[in-house]
Amino acid sequence: MEEGKMDENEWGYHGEGNKSLVVAHAQRCVVLRFLKFPPNRKKTSEEIFQHLQNIVDFGKNVMKEFLGENYVHCGEVVQLPLEFVKQLCLKIQSERPESRCDKDLDTLSGYAMCLPNLTRLQTYHFAEHRPILCVEIKPKCGFIPFSSDVTHEMKHKVCRYCMHQHLKVATGKWKQISKYCPLDLYSGNKQRMHFALKSLLQEAQNNLKIFKNGELIYGCKDARSPVADWSELAHHLKPFFFPSNGLASGPHCTRAVIRELVHVITRVLLSSSDKGRAGTLRPGLRPRGPRVCEASPFSRSLRCQGKNTPERSGLPKGCLLYKTLQVQMLDLLDIEGLYPLYNRVERYLEEFPEERKTLQIDGPYDEAFYQKLLDLSTEDDGTVAFALTKVQQYRVAMTAKDCSIMIALSPCLQDASSDQRPVVPSSRSRFAFSVSVLDLDLKPYESIPHQYKLDGKIVNYYSKTVCAKDNAVMSTRFKESEDCTLVLHKV
Repeated sequence: MEEGKMDENEWGYHGEGNKSLVVAHAQRCVVLRFLKFPPNRKKTSEEIFQHLQNIVDFGKNVMKEFLGENYVHCGEVVQLPLEFVKQLCLKIQSERPESRCDKDLDTLSGYAMCLPNLTRLQTYHFAEHRPILCVEIKPKCGFIPFSSDVTHEMKHKVCRYCMHQHLKVATGKWKQISKYCPLDLYSGNKQRMHFALKSLLQEAQNNLKIFKNGELIYGCKDARSPVADWSELAHHLKPFFFPSNGLASGPHCTRAVIRELVHVITRVLLSSSDKGRAGTLRPGLRPRGPRVCEASPFSRSLRCQGKNTPERSGLPKGCLLYKTLQVQMLDLLDIEGLYPLYNRVERYLEEFPEERKTLQIDGPYDEAFYQKLLDLSTEDDGTVAFALTKVQQYRVAMTAKDCSIMIALSPCLQDASSDQRPVVPSSRSRFAFSVSVLDLDLKPYESIPHQYKLDGKIVNYYSKTVCAKDNAVMSTRFKESEDCTLVLHKV
């Protein structure tokens, strides 16, 4: 970043999460990502630089190895003029959602991360004049815990996402429960994947956003956001999917456009576009739990019709969903089995605090750190080394459970058949596409006790409310049928 050329008016608010805020350049395909902190918490410039450098190193040395060269964009740490950062902070303040303003953008260190704008720029070179559509999906955890350490039987039947929905609605985080279930998306079965994507489009929450030429056109900011408007979305998407326009407006047009979008996203998610080297976990790391979640509305509707749920078709091994699921399954013990091991590491650190650096808890996230993650043994030998390996694997798995997949689509020209870029067809057009991963910060070591408490809270709430209600309904049905007489006829 050249000091003399930094103008806050060339940058606009792009979005933010719990720990960082992103601004995008108006012309160039780059974004700046700043850290956020509560007003009373101050960190030194050196600490902030190291924090950002750790994010870059983790992406480069760990996630790139697991997910592949083309999918992960690490960026670099840059130093910016402090006056530019202060003016930028003032400029964007009014655009920030009220629910995110409890933390302030870091205006004191001058450090930020510079990354490609994945809503506009893809892995492959795209002509600047062509419109670009980008779909951001946060798929969440795609398997049901298989660990024998799980004490709540419900966790072996219902996925974490579906259980958490009930607690989120009860606490006012969202207005209604989503029909989306991650196990449907990760199934590899097109019917289930289509259902999952339509459910996300109906109730986006913070799991789906759609951008057109870098501008957010669809997505939920918070629980107060208006209900999803498919007809407005279809209006934006129609030129992409039906360029020659053979459709009238109205519900039929809307359904046709949404159907095309869902089909294209499914095809892209099942494609393997990564030609680079990607580290593979040892064979044997496969979901051993149920292949369907009992709370999935898709599974429930089939059961009501007396049909079996379609078998998992299986994800192609080169596709990003498969690779992401593999990393998620580094959570070998579930938080219930992991928490006692975390306490073992904590007791060791209380006795030998100087060992924290040697154990690489706060970095460096280098090749040695990555190699230790490949040990998939679950036989506890009672050592701190075993406990630490499982703790680090859990942190990486949690990162993969919370990442976002960015799918960028750009219409192909008629004469673009000689291009080497991957292409996906739709009914009336073809799209060049690229797939990338976002939000790959390693989850903090300190968050493990919070995860343990939250897990208990989610399961207990689900058991007390949803299961109790289901049992009451079943009980009523049995009472209603008590007077029935069973007649047996000779055959």
